[in-house]
Amino acid sequence: MEKIKTNLPYYTEINDFLASIPWPGRTDDPDFYCLRLKRLNQDVQIYRPPFKRSFYFFALFINSGKIQVSYGNKTIQDPDSYLVFHSPDLTYSFAHNNALEGYVIYFKPECFSFFKPDFHQQFPLFDRLHTNLFKFDHATFDQLQPHFETVFTAYEQSAKTRPLEARVKLLGLLYHLQDFAPKTADNPINKQQMLLRRFMMLVDNHYIDKRTVQEYADLLSVTANHLSRSVKQHSGKNALSFIAGRLAAEAASLIQYTDFEITEIAYQLNFSDPANFGKFFKKQIGQSPSTFRKQHKH
Repeated sequence: MEKIKTNLPYYTEINDFLASIPWPGRTDDPDFYCLRLKRLNQDVQIYRPPFKRSFYFFALFINSGKIQVSYGNKTIQDPDSYLVFHSPDLTYSFAHNNALEGYVIYFKPECFSFFKPDFHQQFPLFDRLHTNLFKFDHATFDQLQPHFETVFTAYEQSAKTRPLEARVKLLGLLYHLQDFAPKTADNPINKQQMLLRRFMMLVDNHYIDKRTVQEYADLLSVTANHLSRSVKQHSGKNALSFIAGRLAAEAASLIQYTDFEITEIAYQLNFSDPANFGKFFKKQIGQSPSTFRKQHKH
């Protein structure tokens, strides 16, 4: 069979991405969109296969049911509420059911033509290497909600007459959230621990197209042997197992939450052919892809 490779979708326009998810909203402003996420009427599981986008995304969610929420390799069970921040050009996927409600904001740096900060320096919650997700209780949601409402009210009222007001309030919200996010521990980490952290972040972003320890060592400007030793010493796991585990987790999500043929999933995850994918999946998960689908399909 001729290989038909499925390229990772890459969205440069907010509306193009919105058309790929089950909520109906669209934006007249190509650089900025605020979406009030309301509970869907039907009981459905939302799963978005891996993709990339060129713009920023962050959201405040509250949960009105018992759910499991997954963003990339981060999974949380029955969250009361949480914040999530996602930078451009990261590999990303998500899964949740219709119990989530809250505030979703997409924006491009161009919407701040009046003030051009380096977003990754000014707002480190937007990390270049991975998704930031912070789980909160209901009281925290209640504290944050008015700040999001301020932005959304300005956005909904401004339309074409006062577009700058909502953008200024968005900037204020981002500064407020910097003070609100959990602080990192004061204990310094050593170079090998930092290397492990950067390796894991890179795996989360490149697991589809980079499969060897050498490729990640090149990205980190170290030797493959040094990277392997450091990962093993500080995690107890083999470096290759991190790469395989992340790939297997995404494969399991695609099999469980989509109707894609196994062959299509194999090519989407950059395997040379379905047979190699089947061997890999069975080794990692303990079942063939078809058996796993029969037992876990939603």
